Amino acid sequence: MTPTPASPTRPSPNDLQSHLYASFLQRKTADVALRISGSWHAIYRLHRVVLIQAGYFQSLFTSGFSESKPKHSSYGGDPDYIDITFDDLNITRAGTVCIARLYGGGPPLWISPSMIPTSNCPLTPPFASEGPDYSSHQNGNALPASLDISSALTLPPDHHPATPRFLLSLLATAMFLSIPSVASQALAAILRTVGPHTVVRYLNFATGRGIGPPDELGVGSDEGDYEGAPAVGLEQVAELIKEEVVSASPPLDIYPRNDKPQSATSTDNVKEEPKHSHICGSHDPDSDTDSEYHEDDDTAPGAERLDPYYYYGAVSDKVGEAAACWLSRWGMDLLQLEQEAGLASSIPAAKVHDVLWSSAAQQAPWAADRPGSAPPEMRGSRLGTPTVGRSRKADLAVPVIWRRGGLTAKWVRGVISSDAFFVRGEKERYEAARTVVEIRRAARAKGVAGELAEVEEAEFEKLFRDGIYYANMHLDDLMAITKDVSPSTGKPVVPLSVLQTAQWNQATLYHRITARPPGSSSPPLSPSSATKELGLGVSSADIPQLIVHPEEQAKYFYPIPGDSSLRLGDSSGLEGASMDQLFDLGSAKKGTNTSEANFFGLEQARRPAYSFSPPSASVAATTAGAGTQWTAHPPFRFAVEFWDVDTLKEKSRLHSHTVWYAGSLYNVYVQVVRKKGVQLGIYLHRQSTVDPVPASSAPAPIPLMLPAPPRERGILGRGSSASVSSSRPPSASSSTVLVSQSSGSPMSPLARTSTAPGSAPSSPAAAGGAALSSSLPSSPAFAHLRGIAPPVVALPVTAPAVAPPQPYRDPRGAVSAYFTIACASATGASLTRFTSAPDVF
Repeated sequence: MTPTPASPTRPSPNDLQSHLYASFLQRKTADVALRISGSWHAIYRLHRVVLIQAGYFQSLFTSGFSESKPKHSSYGGDPDYIDITFDDLNITRAGTVCIARLYGGGPPLWISPSMIPTSNCPLTPPFASEGPDYSSHQNGNALPASLDISSALTLPPDHHPATPRFLLSLLATAMFLSIPSVASQALAAILRTVGPHTVVRYLNFATGRGIGPPDELGVGSDEGDYEGAPAVGLEQVAELIKEEVVSASPPLDIYPRNDKPQSATSTDNVKEEPKHSHICGSHDPDSDTDSEYHEDDDTAPGAERLDPYYYYGAVSDKVGEAAACWLSRWGMDLLQLEQEAGLASSIPAAKVHDVLWSSAAQQAPWAADRPGSAPPEMRGSRLGTPTVGRSRKADLAVPVIWRRGGLTAKWVRGVISSDAFFVRGEKERYEAARTVVEIRRAARAKGVAGELAEVEEAEFEKLFRDGIYYANMHLDDLMAITKDVSPSTGKPVVPLSVLQTAQWNQATLYHRITARPPGSSSPPLSPSSATKELGLGVSSADIPQLIVHPEEQAKYFYPIPGDSSLRLGDSSGLEGASMDQLFDLGSAKKGTNTSEANFFGLEQARRPAYSFSPPSASVAATTAGAGTQWTAHPPFRFAVEFWDVDTLKEKSRLHSHTVWYAGSLYNVYVQVVRKKGVQLGIYLHRQSTVDPVPASSAPAPIPLMLPAPPRERGILGRGSSASVSSSRPPSASSSTVLVSQSSGSPMSPLARTSTAPGSAPSSPAAAGGAALSSSLPSSPAFAHLRGIAPPVVALPVTAPAVAPPQPYRDPRGAVSAYFTIACASATGASLTRFTSAPDVF
């Protein structure tokens, strides 16, 4: 049916919409009044014909409830009153905007540009190394136009500021009322504002802990109360009920009341429990993860979670994925800033003009160099020496993430233990864990509020016992750790038995690689498939037979990966999504479940030996796949970073630093290739022990005199980084290469291709390379201070090659290896993971 065209004698659809919205604002001709109780108390005079656009009211007014029929005519009299109590404390006055959207109105939203990370400022503009950088916000276009949210430098007239807490409340309300257009807009905005000052709040929301306390306004204290006040332009919509009136009123039902009693057996009049939000215990009967093994499933049976727990299905999990991915990518960067903010100090609220609505923060000087997520010679790239020509503030509001009051101890363990944690190697992972633990212990000793000491210490024990793969450390590092004593407890940081077990694991792998068959003195010149595979993989059914001693029941086995790909935290497909689609956001993961129980997909991939014994064996097989092979050797994990890949010429290679593992040298390189368009291939490479180790990618000196030439390809931009974690032995164990890049480029399947041993490999960058020297007064970066023009630097910059120590060498000419490559998005809020099984190197 074609719509009737507007004419001078007939009102247009816009006229009708304007008339309805004016009636809403003026509270006129209402036929229903909603009496709201919850985090606020008010009466809203509304219109049924408009409200039924929301699924909640559609069901309420059209499904046979007593509210379906008006009790009296509203002409000349009062409308029908319906009492609604929101027990979900995440639903606040932001819900008024949801109602206004049903009328086609409501204020446009504005998000402060200081909250929005970009490819140029992935930690948000206030954290830019050269000082706050809002160049990409000049036209207010940091957010896509389809999102319909402004990001102008200043708050535009008649716009309502969308703080992180407001966005979460808007999402919770839209999910409750079943308004998909508002829910998808709020969810998309949340996923695009994951950053230093929002990640903990968003993670707490995803794990059922609510929207948190009101945000603090960072730009002056006289701007108004945007959390407690009504939305801009909707000040007169609600009739607020005074507290004394509320306290004197009888308790209200959670659902709209019925004047007549309903039969308990009547299916037509019994309203269903909302499936999107509920309060439950730690063992939620609706959870779909009960069939999986998780190391944290140690809560006593029947124990209930006493605090309110609000869960919104796949929407909560999607927010959790984005927050978990961000923490794994940028956690090390923020740890250094938190250290500089003052170890274990009580964190007062801070108001900084460049950071709006930050959580509790403390002033700290800028970092002098980049933390351990990059080699020493790569430091200074993100938080280092400022670029000449733009000043930065001497102080920065540092959010509370790793300190008490930020992440829970369980999440501290989960992030640091994750294979996706962006850290150079296992030694740096240990140092990060030790730093965080000592910061929190010192804060606890000073009385800083937080979790119970027993809860924290139990998680810390798991972290140092299971979260770090000491078997992949050099013996010198293990010997140093044996002497490492905690200044807080006076006890060894790592139990000696844990380090001895790791050394035994090392020794058995060394023996399998270097042992010769009886009667042979050297491996054959043409390796057969038997020599490429060391036979370290075992099936689930065989594992119980390998356990001889009772204490080996707790021994861990690690799955050997097969060919697959997975994307976590993806924000695509939200525009125009229906409620059913919002509740089913995880269906694209092909059966992969992400939830709080597995740290939203970042949980360590491993199982203890006892989980393979009946009846647990079926659980392990279901979780990892019936045909999955397992190995007793943990994956070798390392991170690499690439700079200025947009200047890389076709067929040219840019290498990472080189690492040693299981008798072989490995590195990662990127290369521009033409395959279904111009793409950036990411390759894991086994380096020849004969060929020289190549130079590795490094940041350019500052200031850079040679600008990057314009490119017409949608691949990695300047400042791209790659976090690599290579995994199990180059045999039937497995090898995980985590490549996380700070620029959102299309990843090609070439990321899983191997190269011949003789081809040009990558190499580790040397300490004291170009980036490190740029902080010295004699370096080119300071030449302008002496009146000398800095030299022109060609991009991309590489640092001198340094070969890592090699305790022994694998004599085989070719090996079969399994690995995983994980690439983070430009802002770190999503991660793409590729696995290969196996490639020949």
